[in-house]
Amino acid sequence: MASADLFLRFGIALAIGFMIGLQREYAFQSAKRELVAGERTFALIAIVGALAAMSADLLDSAFAFFAVILLVGVFTAIAYFIDAWHGQVGLTTEIAVLVSVLCGALCYWNYLSLAAAIGIATTVLLSLKLETDRLVKALTREDIFAALQLAVISVIILPILPDESLLPPPFDVLNPFRIWLMVVFISGINFLGYISVKIAGPERGIGLTGLFGGLVSSTAVTLGFTDRSTRDPGLAKPFATALMIAWTVMFARVIVEVGVINPQLLTFVWLPIAAAGVVGLAYCAYLYLSQRSSEKDRLEFSNPFDLLSAIKFGLLYAAVLVIARAAQLYFGDTGVYLSSLISGLVDVDAITLSLAQLSKAGELSNQVAAQSIILAAIANTITKGAIVLLGGALLLKRAILPGLILVLLTALVLGWLTI
Repeated sequence: MASADLFLRFGIALAIGFMIGLQREYAFQSAKRELVAGERTFALIAIVGALAAMSADLLDSAFAFFAVILLVGVFTAIAYFIDAWHGQVGLTTEIAVLVSVLCGALCYWNYLSLAAAIGIATTVLLSLKLETDRLVKALTREDIFAALQLAVISVIILPILPDESLLPPPFDVLNPFRIWLMVVFISGINFLGYISVKIAGPERGIGLTGLFGGLVSSTAVTLGFTDRSTRDPGLAKPFATALMIAWTVMFARVIVEVGVINPQLLTFVWLPIAAAGVVGLAYCAYLYLSQRSSEKDRLEFSNPFDLLSAIKFGLLYAAVLVIARAAQLYFGDTGVYLSSLISGLVDVDAITLSLAQLSKAGELSNQVAAQSIILAAIANTITKGAIVLLGGALLLKRAILPGLILVLLTALVLGWLTI
């Protein structure tokens, strides 16, 4: 092995150990506790792992490697029992020691990217103690049950579904595996958004509620703040800011969904959708700078996932898929536009995923799919705007209307000019 290559592997091992140790040092100083191993010791431990792997290679015996690992484990166990004797019970640092030594070994074996990824992931997990503790305290039995259901539909149900369609047109788009894959995809997005709300804590700024709430349901945010505006009309601009943020997140969701399902379609649809989102963000900035509010918001979001909801979305997605396919077969592009408009009034995710899948399969042109997705996003935004204009306080209507018009005009004009 060349000296430069060898030095690189040991250098990365040293850096990984130092990074993990630095986090441990900082964490223990903040807690005013004695530390088993700091940044220097962790760096040396990672070097020991690399040396153990090198020794096993030179001696052509795995025994040398396991002997060194066992020795490190003995030292770590002794340190643990000493801490436990003084009332400091916990295995986090000790496990981090073992991770460091094994990352050092991975570096010598030239798994540099994997070792670096594990080292960074370990450091991030060690740094998220407060956030994870807060999440655990905020979780309910229903949340745990919902997470288990998400795991069931992802890991157990999805792999056993057939990845083919046996029905004639327009039902030839009903592929059980792909339909359920979309269910898993959208359920995962909703669940992650809900967990983000949990991590943020029960007291969140109104704008932060709009951001995280948009990941769960921008329509729910719209209904919630529209109702509150009638009781707190003085907070019209903060409420409008939260609503615009939630609506902007919807545009981001569309871009993510299209990019995951059909990256080629994304080249057609990203500019109008992204531009509408940027305009929404710019208007959010205007509202925020024109009036600040320190009021904390306690708008609650229920867990967005359960098995019944997943099945309902699957049926909705399949129905939209068949309607779009039938409209395209019997009415041409006009039928696709009409189905997108109607579907977008209710839910933008289902029609977006459906059209992205149809265009990927070659059953719909990218141009028509892109125009239809933009039309669905516009229809969905109009629906939420109508909720505010019909049920919100007068000050909220005045605050949200210019931003609503700007976003819609941006999506319409750029959608017309670029596609």
